[in-house]
Amino acid sequence: MGDKYLYLIVVLVVILIVCIAVLIKNYMKLIAGNDALRESIKNLGELNDKLRMDRHDYLNHLQIIYGLMELEEYDEMNSYLRKVYKELLKTGKAVKTSKPAINALLAAKMAEAEAKEIEFLIDVKSDLKKLEIEDWELCKILSNLIDNAMKALEDFDGEEKKIRVQINETPERYIFSVEDNGPKIPESIRESIFKKGFSTRKEDGHGMGLAIVSSILSKNDGDIELLSDDEETAFTISFGKEDEHIVHRGTGCL
Repeated sequence: MGDKYLYLIVVLVVILIVCIAVLIKNYMKLIAGNDALRESIKNLGELNDKLRMDRHDYLNHLQIIYGLMELEEYDEMNSYLRKVYKELLKTGKAVKTSKPAINALLAAKMAEAEAKEIEFLIDVKSDLKKLEIEDWELCKILSNLIDNAMKALEDFDGEEKKIRVQINETPERYIFSVEDNGPKIPESIRESIFKKGFSTRKEDGHGMGLAIVSSILSKNDGDIELLSDDEETAFTISFGKEDEHIVHRGTGCL
């Protein structure tokens, strides 16, 4: 009888431990989701403020253009229009997907890059309507890749610093690429850069970004490919559509 009770207690303890582990896992996932949600809300607020400011500026631009036209200053008017059009394109390209959180993230990163005198180019050729990965997880992937590109350009001696974000799709996959014209990533460390804690910097806090990217990709059956030479470094991630077979997972394409 005593052995029976002991066995029952052991079973109950094991069940309790499993339940606690599941609760902790869900709690950590909830915290991560909430942090990403807060960042997305902040980015959305900044995008909304920018759109409101742009709307307010449109009237001023029209008044200036009308004034130049009245004065028959056509060359000056054309020059002014080109500058205004270029600014409008920047915001327009950042709000092309059906994912508000992604649009807000791209707009926020564009503003951050411009403050660091980095040219930030966005090329969106997909609305991402049927993409299954959670928006906040995709935001974390893109945010980490873009932040790494900015860090790579911090000490870059080149005259022009550029980052290009491309969002595309094929009949089988969604494809995201983050490219920069910074220094080449040495062959010797390419197998290690996705490992937790690996960093070429000595400061605390580095070495987590690509590990987070790798973890999210593995969970969502995503691929990642790294190409780096003296001209450009490009991280390309992709996700299959529906039940398409995934050949590589996580960092398998390196």
